[in-house]
Amino acid sequence: MNSIKLMKTKTFLSLSLLAAAVFIGIDQLLKHWAVQVLQPVQTIRLWSGVLHLEYRENRGAAFSILQNRTFLLIGVTSVVLFLLLGLLLSGRVRSRLFTVSLSLILAGGFGNLIDRVFRGYVVDYIYFVPINFPVFNFADCCVVIGTGLMLLYFLVVEPRRESGAAADG
Repeated sequence: MNSIKLMKTKTFLSLSLLAAAVFIGIDQLLKHWAVQVLQPVQTIRLWSGVLHLEYRENRGAAFSILQNRTFLLIGVTSVVLFLLLGLLLSGRVRSRLFTVSLSLILAGGFGNLIDRVFRGYVVDYIYFVPINFPVFNFADCCVVIGTGLMLLYFLVVEPRRESGAAADG
């Protein structure tokens, strides 16, 4: 890889990690707001029957699985996040899409990890009423979008790249 392309890759990685840090900050500000404003009233109907803000304390993982297993969740989450961060910092990730997906997963993972470490639970507050989906938060959105982008990368982008390389070889 030439030096200009390497510099662009490192710059993009730095910007992606900076964006992840900003998203962690946004997540924590929203959760602070939820604790201060939403907890006392429990529910604010933004669009009645469609989108509500509802205060919840999730002491488990996604969909409230592993309830009250805080130390296990902290341990597993920490290991996974540091492995993903190590992968990003290793310089082995060359795709911008994959970099963005990992950065979003890191942002959401660290946002919820902060809650588990300092509160003992994750603050959730977004409730989409029509599908009766579990209450979630901004960090969860980051993880889901990042995972979706990662799937897009592995199912669409990477196979095309590999077939292009095979045609060249």
